[in-house]
Amino acid sequence: MKLTLRKQTNITRFIRKATFISIVILMIFVLVASNEINHHKVAITAQPLNGCLSTDSLPCTDISKETTSKPFIPNPELNKQQRFLSAIARKLPTVPQPGTYEYILLRAYGAVFVNQNDGIKLPQKDIFANEQETQEFQGTLTMGHVDGTKDCYLQKSAADALNRARIQQRIPLKSGYGSGDCTRTFSTNLRFWHKYANNQILAKVQQGKETKILGVVAPPGTSQHLWGLAIDLRVGSKEQRKALNQNGWFQTVQNDVPHWSYVGLTEENLPLFGFNKQVVRGITYWITPL
Repeated sequence: MKLTLRKQTNITRFIRKATFISIVILMIFVLVASNEINHHKVAITAQPLNGCLSTDSLPCTDISKETTSKPFIPNPELNKQQRFLSAIARKLPTVPQPGTYEYILLRAYGAVFVNQNDGIKLPQKDIFANEQETQEFQGTLTMGHVDGTKDCYLQKSAADALNRARIQQRIPLKSGYGSGDCTRTFSTNLRFWHKYANNQILAKVQQGKETKILGVVAPPGTSQHLWGLAIDLRVGSKEQRKALNQNGWFQTVQNDVPHWSYVGLTEENLPLFGFNKQVVRGITYWITPL
């Protein structure tokens, strides 16, 4: 009888111990699973924060907006210059200071930095020092072919938008066919500069003493053509201009008549981003407010 009771006691102890171990194992499993879920949430929410930490010039709130699908809209209570700068500050790691050569270039060619198209890639600065820097940037671009041309390529979103406009209206390239109208190399940009200007004029541009030349030709390493976001066209009718405008293409460099920039906005939104509308000899230009 005593033996039987001892066996029963041992069995009871075994069952209690097994139950305890099972509960411990279950608790560990729940904790591990919970940790995995929390870790996943942290991985998701940390991405905007990491971007914020890597960009000194922008507040965290702006970076988090950049990771969402909602398009950025400048605060309408800001003045034109502030609205424009708030838009390009989301694209440029460092916005040039007034009076610098980089600021002069941004005023002339910076319209494309407001582009909200996720498929567009913008340079981290508004001037390339040499062919190597240009090629390194261009090597990261996704390019698209301009229909009906031999070797004209632009960033794909820009090319697609241009192709849609050219379906609506016949819009020939300035030269009629060539790559020189589209994305250019640093050496091509330099060649065009030497065709219209020289080093003495460049020095005056860098000092802010000469700006008219910027409406004729871009200094070396500064052309929107280097970024795959500009093209030279032969446009002579309101219908052609309307088709281009409806697809995000605008004239943004005053007095450079054949030059078109892919801004990617609607014409109605250009004033919201601070652009100034200027009509010169019957041609409408949308100029940066800098």
